[in-house]
Amino acid sequence: MSHHSTVLLFHVSPPLSLDRLDSTLVSTRSRMGTSGLLASGGFDKGNGHSRSMLTRDLGPYPFTVDDESCDKNSQPILKTVESTQFLPPSSFRGGEDHSDFPVSLLKRVSGLLRWEYKNPSSYPLQWKRKTLPIFAECSAFYHTLQKPSPLTTTEEHDLELVHKRLTTICDKALESNVPVVIDAEDTSIQPGIDCFTYWATVKYNKGTKPLVYGTVQAYLKDAGQRLFETKKAADKMGLPIGFKLVRGAYMSSERKLAHSLGVESPIHNSINDTHHCFNECASYMLDEVSSGPGGLILATHNLKSGKMAARKARDLGIGKDSDKLEFASLYGMADAMSFGLRNAGFGVSKYLPFGPVSEIMPYLLRRAEENKGLLSSSNLDRHLMMQATCILLCIHNCF
Repeated sequence: MSHHSTVLLFHVSPPLSLDRLDSTLVSTRSRMGTSGLLASGGFDKGNGHSRSMLTRDLGPYPFTVDDESCDKNSQPILKTVESTQFLPPSSFRGGEDHSDFPVSLLKRVSGLLRWEYKNPSSYPLQWKRKTLPIFAECSAFYHTLQKPSPLTTTEEHDLELVHKRLTTICDKALESNVPVVIDAEDTSIQPGIDCFTYWATVKYNKGTKPLVYGTVQAYLKDAGQRLFETKKAADKMGLPIGFKLVRGAYMSSERKLAHSLGVESPIHNSINDTHHCFNECASYMLDEVSSGPGGLILATHNLKSGKMAARKARDLGIGKDSDKLEFASLYGMADAMSFGLRNAGFGVSKYLPFGPVSEIMPYLLRRAEENKGLLSSSNLDRHLMMQATCILLCIHNCF
């Protein structure tokens, strides 16, 4: 059985209102066949200046165990892309996914990529297609301590199926002018995800506007160096690369695994180090996209990061008419910051997760883990979060 949640990410535009469910969300749910599923509410777009983005999240990735489940997962992605034709022409629209990648294959590919990086003369990976840098010298390699066996014939066949599924999705996205945002996972399988992401980047990102966006998790110690090396390699190839920058949601499991193996954790030692990394990566990419090709999605609920990025974007001349920058956050979290950013003229979108409760809750729990630092921040943050939680619960009970 395929397990996934769906997310509607729509652009906030004044006048802002919490008085009703957004009509686009309702109509989109109807067209996507999501009647009876849990949904969150929306803002009044007003004035016809809204920009929307449809995304899908994999949910707990162990459910994508084989090609059959991945094939099933691909269909809602395509349906999501098709649904964007009902959104306003000015929409920032995208499909977000990696649920067409079998986890077992991602682990095998990730292990082989690590071994190749550390032992380049070991043996060539004949199946590896043109891509961009996946590792930095400071990346974590402890997942692969022994030379992995080559992919079997069956695994190579599965690899081709992944490329075909991703090609189908990207072709549809290109036809519909919908960016594809490929999300991140934990370090055990992230190299494989990046390999497929950057292959699609090389194939589809042309001109000045990226079609495919990869995701960088700033809580990883190697995040800044990897982003820098990947961006420079893309520049040399003339590719407009797109990144979604997040903090990360697998802190506990990553640290637990590293501790069990007696190795250094790949996660920054403190939350302040993570904040610093996020802000440095955001600042670097803002400099890059302001004067060249590319795109940046800043997925953050952190007020200081939002202010920093907004101030720098304003100074660089990146405004509401630019498709190079989008702020994004989960509806019900950091909404006050979203209002402020939008009223200042920046592109702001809110994630609206909807789906069966059993599939939505893991997604929301990961977001809570990722942003639990907010609970220990200011009284205002805690008050706004409690208020937003009550609003979400009330809305969910309506469905």
